[in-house]
Amino acid sequence: MNFIEELKWKGMIHDIMPGTEEQLNKEMTAAYIGFDPTSDSLHVGSFAQIMLLKMFQMSGHKPFVLVGGATGMIGDPSGKSQERNLLGEEQLNHNLESIKKQLMKFLDFENGENKAEIVNNYDWMKNYSFLEFIRDIGKHISVNYMMAKDSVKKRLSSDSNSGMSFTEFTYQLVQAYDFLWLYNNKNCKLQMGGSDQWGNITTGTELIRRKSGGEAFALTIPLITKADGGKFGKTEQGNVWLNPDYTSPYEFYQFWLNVSDADAEKYIKTFTLLKKEEVESLIRKHKEAPHFRELQKRLAKEITCMVHSVQEYENAVNASSILFGKGTHDALSTIDEKTFLSVFKGVPQFELKQADLNNGLNIIDLLADKTEVFPSKGELRRTIAGGGLSINKTKINSQDVVINSTYLLNDKYLLIQKGKKNYYLIKII
Repeated sequence: MNFIEELKWKGMIHDIMPGTEEQLNKEMTAAYIGFDPTSDSLHVGSFAQIMLLKMFQMSGHKPFVLVGGATGMIGDPSGKSQERNLLGEEQLNHNLESIKKQLMKFLDFENGENKAEIVNNYDWMKNYSFLEFIRDIGKHISVNYMMAKDSVKKRLSSDSNSGMSFTEFTYQLVQAYDFLWLYNNKNCKLQMGGSDQWGNITTGTELIRRKSGGEAFALTIPLITKADGGKFGKTEQGNVWLNPDYTSPYEFYQFWLNVSDADAEKYIKTFTLLKKEEVESLIRKHKEAPHFRELQKRLAKEITCMVHSVQEYENAVNASSILFGKGTHDALSTIDEKTFLSVFKGVPQFELKQADLNNGLNIIDLLADKTEVFPSKGELRRTIAGGGLSINKTKINSQDVVINSTYLLNDKYLLIQKGKKNYYLIKII
């Protein structure tokens, strides 16, 4: 894989410093991307950076992941309208370890000369005194140079009365020192990131030039947005996380399945490793029959398998078929409790004591007496007569059916379906 050529056809180059491509063609090169550990999970907003590092390694180069234990204590002002809350050391360390585990799913940290490495800038900043820093580093970058950066100008010109704290103002200098340290100690010659990081990255290349007389390079990719202008990776529920405890594999799969046609065309280039010819073929076929949503389905498959697993992807597909009326009792029985609950999140729920089921409970008593799925026994009888009632995806054809514990899903749930789209959950307590 030729890294720059791959990025070009994918439309993933926003800015690139002259000489970068020549450097990558000349020799195996080390590059890094920084991740601030503001949470104990990365989300899909970070996924473009992860894919960038993955493609970089597949091209034969060496990726470094910098987790910002030091810069995470300051807060990057780039793209922010206000200063964020600072995290304590204990929380930061927890976040760092969690992020490391996630990144190990995507990068090879074990094999070859170009194996990935994780570094933490807290390791080289913790014993650096303020006086030493401003003497050794601060004198090389002028305030005028720092003020000219877009990330600074936007904050200073914003409507916010809070302005910009000195803490935030120093961020680009601390990030620049990260690049210098990695250049001197790890022979790292390239820093990559989102387009909002261009100012911070080029401050690093300038510091390297002034402090060491060396040449370093910069490359940024476009910030990922949605076609409607909304923030990428956001849903009504918030961020779409890579951690399955925060965003279930089913919800993750659904996020990609439901993107617009325009977004799917862009995302399948950015977030998968499919070859150019296959991507172009998929896009062409999708345009011929967009109602089949083949592009979204392939996108969702590739990313769900990569982030979670093939098994989780298959579970999500089965769960989707259940929700939209095509599933069977057997398919429903194969889904684990977490996926099951994520599929039916938000549907009305009722509770029933286990003792009520021990001797069996007539369907009429269950749904119109012990619970209030139906407001009256008459309506329930009419629904059964019309073929409109299912329990666990099995149609109920008689009002004499008796429900007992053998009907339970995951030993504690009954899924009631009234008509095509109305679902209810009964939980046994």
